[in-house]
Amino acid sequence: MAKKSARSDDRMVAVEEALSKTELFIEKNQKTITIVVAIIVVLVLGFFGYRKLYMNPLNQEAKEQMFMAQIYFGEDSLDKALYGDGNNLGFLDIIEEYGSTKTGNLANYYAGVIFMNKGQYEEAINYLDDFESDEQIVGPMALGLLGDAYMELKQPEKAVNYYLKAANAHVNKFVTPKFLLKAGWTYEILNEYDKALRTFERVKQEFPQSEEARDIDRYIDRAEIKSST
Repeated sequence: MAKKSARSDDRMVAVEEALSKTELFIEKNQKTITIVVAIIVVLVLGFFGYRKLYMNPLNQEAKEQMFMAQIYFGEDSLDKALYGDGNNLGFLDIIEEYGSTKTGNLANYYAGVIFMNKGQYEEAINYLDDFESDEQIVGPMALGLLGDAYMELKQPEKAVNYYLKAANAHVNKFVTPKFLLKAGWTYEILNEYDKALRTFERVKQEFPQSEEARDIDRYIDRAEIKSST
């Protein structure tokens, strides 16, 4: 018991010494600590104030300005959607004036889609590369479009990487089998039939009810034959 009591006393002494050192440090550096804490508080309040008082209203303004461009996009009036109509801003104007907002980011996606439809694949890549999204459908679709653009530019190595990114970004039955199938076809173009086979098999195993799985046995058989020759 005496030994335990001694050890306990030693611990208490050590704790008290540590507290004393901490108190001494705080006392010596009180001014510096106060300044650092004040700076942190100002930065935090500034961040939330910037977002609430500046960015949120700016994003709302961008939404209102982009409304007609979205209407034109839905009507397939792609030039007006992209460049505006003289009275209303187009997606490129939104990107230039509101690029730091969520709406400006979304305008990059619209612009990329339009340039894809116009056959201007390098321009499409530029805008799709600038688009960022964690959304489960639009995010993967943008990655898949990048794959399509690189395929049109005869760069299947880059295309297949984007198809796989699109398939795996948010695994779901709507986009994953679609881009796995495209990745498999692209592997075939690259003569990488083992990878094509594994990709097609994944569609069959993970998404047997998908539309892409309807002819998947045919693709699997073709890849098996090619990979064994």
